[in-house]
Amino acid sequence: MIDRLEATVKKYNEITEELTKPEVISDIKKMTELGREQRTLEEIVKVYSEYKKVKEDIEACKEMLQDKEMANFAREEMDNLEKKEQELNSKLQIMLLPHDPNDEKNVIVEIRGAAGGDEANIFAGDLFDMYQKYANNCGFKIEILSSEEGSAGGFSNLSFMVKGEGAYSKLKYESGSHRVQRVPATESQGRVHTSTATVLVMPEVEEFEFELDESEVRIDITRSSGCGGQGVNTTDSAVRLTHIPTGIIVYSQTERSQIKNKEMAFKILKARLYDLKQKEQEEALGKERRSKIGTGDRSEKIRTYNYPQNRLTDHRIGFTSMNLDRIMDGDLGIVIDALINEDQKRKLAEW
Repeated sequence: MIDRLEATVKKYNEITEELTKPEVISDIKKMTELGREQRTLEEIVKVYSEYKKVKEDIEACKEMLQDKEMANFAREEMDNLEKKEQELNSKLQIMLLPHDPNDEKNVIVEIRGAAGGDEANIFAGDLFDMYQKYANNCGFKIEILSSEEGSAGGFSNLSFMVKGEGAYSKLKYESGSHRVQRVPATESQGRVHTSTATVLVMPEVEEFEFELDESEVRIDITRSSGCGGQGVNTTDSAVRLTHIPTGIIVYSQTERSQIKNKEMAFKILKARLYDLKQKEQEEALGKERRSKIGTGDRSEKIRTYNYPQNRLTDHRIGFTSMNLDRIMDGDLGIVIDALINEDQKRKLAEW
């Protein structure tokens, strides 16, 4: 581990020096890549420096143990230092695990009402409210990119961006099928229904990371449909993009401006294609995506929200909380922290 940490410090210093060179400063792509890598390594270097200081203090305490007058103090200090050393050692092991290069990025999230008709769309809206409150707790910002409201409330389809450093590292575990069990507002006999909404989380793609051949994209301009503010449904501002090679379709009608809707639609399309490319690369390398937390597709049932029992269960790690009301009110961190811890545990076991 020490060899890897020393190599990390060396790499960090090399990057710091690179970032001062005029040819790098003038290259936006290179500056962005190096800056992101530097931020990733910076915390490791900081913790390793603290670890080395603790090791030095332990050696000093060993010498103090030889002094009868200082022995009791040194023994107590040694106990504290050894405990600190173990904590930092464990922390460094986790920090040295393979880093997801997308972790620091903003994310694009798509939520769709699936099985269950109106109730599925209402639940999709509830999930969006949950993510909004969680994002606010984390200091993240949300921007709606595209939305299609359900006839009884909620959304049949909603795309939004979560902006904030580390957004992907938190929300990447949300991809998959979310199942709700509750009595719908439209149910007159009080029966519990089961409905689902699907979530797809993708890292935002920067211009230099992915080149989209726009000649492969068919662009259709239509009139906005569904609920909207004054003027939204009276102009041809909605944009539908069809990526011909993959058949992926993206629709944006949130803004009155055709130009803005087109910009948002392309942002979503690039994220969808980048996500598809990543999946194909991992499959080509023989990686088993289904064994990894947070990389499931829409069809994978990841979580159940049981309202009558106020219970949430994440099926991937066997996590259960009896505080569903708090989680829906934005306290999603207790679930995400459990997922992160389990993910790290699995990676440490393989390391």
